[in-house]
Amino acid sequence: MTGPAEREPAMNDPATKEPGTTQPGRAGPGDRPSTSIASKQCSTGASTEVVVDAITVTGNFRVEASFRASGGITALHGPSGAGKSVTLATIAGLLRPAEGTVSLGGRCVADAVAGVHVPTQQRRIGMVFQHAALIPHRSPIDNVALGIASSMPKSGRRDLAMEWLQRLRADHLAQSPTATLSGGEQQRIALARALIRTPRFLLLDEPFSALDLANRDSMRALVRALVDEHGLTAIIVTHDFEDIVQLADQVVVYEPGRSGPVHQLTVGDRRSAAAALGIGAST
Repeated sequence: MTGPAEREPAMNDPATKEPGTTQPGRAGPGDRPSTSIASKQCSTGASTEVVVDAITVTGNFRVEASFRASGGITALHGPSGAGKSVTLATIAGLLRPAEGTVSLGGRCVADAVAGVHVPTQQRRIGMVFQHAALIPHRSPIDNVALGIASSMPKSGRRDLAMEWLQRLRADHLAQSPTATLSGGEQQRIALARALIRTPRFLLLDEPFSALDLANRDSMRALVRALVDEHGLTAIIVTHDFEDIVQLADQVVVYEPGRSGPVHQLTVGDRRSAAAALGIGAST
């Protein structure tokens, strides 16, 4: 558990940014290991399934997460500082679990006991953060092309980048000055960059929170359509009730320092979302 003064590290904090540089967290003297997690073997699951059964420790902050996500969109919801972004960073390989395991698509990618840690680049994931993190001196098409392995010829990378910009209805922005793009336009570019490697899994850390209402609605619709079209398993960290109503097939409700109940939802059904979160349906 974390005290009131603890802050949950964001998924794109410098401490979690570089894959492969973070060492496994260690529990402090007052922490007791969770036997239920520490003793479990890595569960491989189905080809579209994310299986998380892990404890991650970063500084004095300890997060215990246990859930499965298979196809569609799973939302992680709870108070600020509960550990949602830490869990997402653990799935991505930006943090190593101190105990337990993570598997993606039938492959064990993290096992604290066995010393398994598959690098982020080999996990078949795409990531989109709250801020697009585009390189301002590069054009949008070049920002998207950065998501492709450098072994592909430059002309091929740009052709593929344009194809994804077209899919996201952003090809008209290809040569625009990146610094002049609106928030919604930047997130479309970031989403194209995340998807250009054809990931199996899409991780989203509050991707719409900096957008205005109109852009939030259009980006939600776009993400939902892309997940369905490409058969992705997506996990989104969000505080926004509308994200859950319009996007989520299930929601994992967090309390400080740990994941809690998992609720199945019907997309678009405000009542089921409100019941899962314990709030009024008119929210």
